[in-house]
Amino acid sequence: MIISRAPVRFSLGGGGTDLPSYSREHGGFLVAAAIDKHIFVCANRRFNPQIRLAYSRTEIVDRVDQIEHRIFREALKLAQIENHIELVSVADLPANSGLGSSSSFTVALVNALHAYKREFVPTSQLAEEACKIEIDILKEPIGKQDQYIAAYGGVTAFTFDKDGSVHVEPVPMKPEAMDELESNLTIFYSGVERAASAILKEQGATIKSNAGGAVERMHRIKEIGYETRRLLIAGDIDGFGALLHEHWTNKRKMASNMTDSVIDEHYEAARNAGAIGGKLMGAGGGGFFMFYTRPADKRRVYETLAARGLKPLRFRFDFDGARIIANFHRS
Repeated sequence: MIISRAPVRFSLGGGGTDLPSYSREHGGFLVAAAIDKHIFVCANRRFNPQIRLAYSRTEIVDRVDQIEHRIFREALKLAQIENHIELVSVADLPANSGLGSSSSFTVALVNALHAYKREFVPTSQLAEEACKIEIDILKEPIGKQDQYIAAYGGVTAFTFDKDGSVHVEPVPMKPEAMDELESNLTIFYSGVERAASAILKEQGATIKSNAGGAVERMHRIKEIGYETRRLLIAGDIDGFGALLHEHWTNKRKMASNMTDSVIDEHYEAARNAGAIGGKLMGAGGGGFFMFYTRPADKRRVYETLAARGLKPLRFRFDFDGARIIANFHRS
């Protein structure tokens, strides 16, 4: 048996500039952080020749092309594994919550299949193969942020070139600044699961048509990514917190279904309780909120959001990225 895991992520600044509708024309840049909430994939050789998959449901099929789960199916095709395998997926967090869990699953799955075949591959290959499955084959309207941060982990800056290449650079923060950032981020689950595809498709169309100055807003979001890296390196963590609010005010205008009256009320309640800035993770529309709060105001923000029915998420940063955490594979 092989157990593979990959972390989910927070986007700290510049999120969305990796979308092809923007990056292929202008290039993208963002800073993301992996956290210690993971997607696990277990792979085991099955005695019977059939393929067995277990996730929110169970599939037992004779051939790969009979698999209904699209990512399992395409990953097995890419790995050229046709039978005698059992794959099980387990997640620390719900799907469709804005933390890139689908891409984390894909990275963990690709890594598990390489280990199953006794193949060592570099981290960049894990990320690119996950991108190939989700973007090139399945035509998901997403960028490459989620696959790369799941593969590499840490607090990391990514540059997305117009030709599709990605440059990876860990953000060299001082340990005390890293601890302060981790401590001052407050994460709450809105309770709303949403599929990102519809939001991302509308956002992509908005960028392509430059409706309402969308491209200029994306330029500013990319600048916020660069400013985020600069402030984190300098140790100005409060300055980063203030940037979150500007990031959200730009992002929320990129699609009509990115926010609603309830989400706006949650956001304003946190700000009124003392949060400096915040935003919804991922494409928006639901999922997790991230707020930056100074220590003196943290309890008040926490109590305010808990009273509104939101569920807190405790976390630490993850610096391992994609890993094989157990390998008992036998021939």
